[in-house]
Amino acid sequence: MQQHPFIKVTFLGTGTSSGVPMIACDCAVCQSTDKHDKRLRSSILVQSATTTLVIDTTPDFRYQMLRTHTNKLDAVVFTHPHKDHLAGLDDVRAYNHFMQQPMQLFANDLTANAIKQEMHYAFTEHKYPGVPNLVLNHIDETAFIVGDIELKPIKVWHLKMPVLGFRIGDFTYITDANRIDEAEKQKILGSKVLVLNALRREKHISHFNLEEAIQLANELQVPETYFTHISHQLGKHQDINEELPRNIRLAFDGLVVSL
Repeated sequence: MQQHPFIKVTFLGTGTSSGVPMIACDCAVCQSTDKHDKRLRSSILVQSATTTLVIDTTPDFRYQMLRTHTNKLDAVVFTHPHKDHLAGLDDVRAYNHFMQQPMQLFANDLTANAIKQEMHYAFTEHKYPGVPNLVLNHIDETAFIVGDIELKPIKVWHLKMPVLGFRIGDFTYITDANRIDEAEKQKILGSKVLVLNALRREKHISHFNLEEAIQLANELQVPETYFTHISHQLGKHQDINEELPRNIRLAFDGLVVSL
């Protein structure tokens, strides 16, 4: 196994599929003036000294790249094919233009098929000028390397859909899950930082709720845990943080974690 480089992780978005605030909602969270309650759709930026990748291209991808001044992007790694994790992919064509190279995509078969269907115009034999230049790399549950960053997939369950989480060195990122098999939990053990979805207080059919996420974080005994993929139904950022154990916090857009 290669020595893992120093990495910086930036939370590009920490909201659920509707984002926070939610369109047309007048609840206290959506009306909050606290910047921590403004959540784009969930994605992270991972950077080493030589490699830059994002995990998922949300509907907010263009704005996420602009507000983080991300002028270099080597690859996109996908967790699963739901729209809130895929819809911004077309905008990688700006990187095609300025970096003069195709964008490397890493996805399992389920997500790769969705990409080819969603972005059919990028995979035709005769392409319209200016469409995204994409190279699909198929991944499974075997570790793979992007530049100098090694990613180890972790299969989790989003109701009946398999979703990929990823361990990068001492950092583990899991979104859109409500169950993790025991064998996959073993891959998380020893992480220094865990990111886990925590949608709301009430139980949900395909996401961990707050109680379940806390229980899992305690079970895995990771020293530092951040919750993401947060709904306006969870509550205000500051109020929830005051309830959480000392080693668990809500992530927020723009949060940076270095390992």
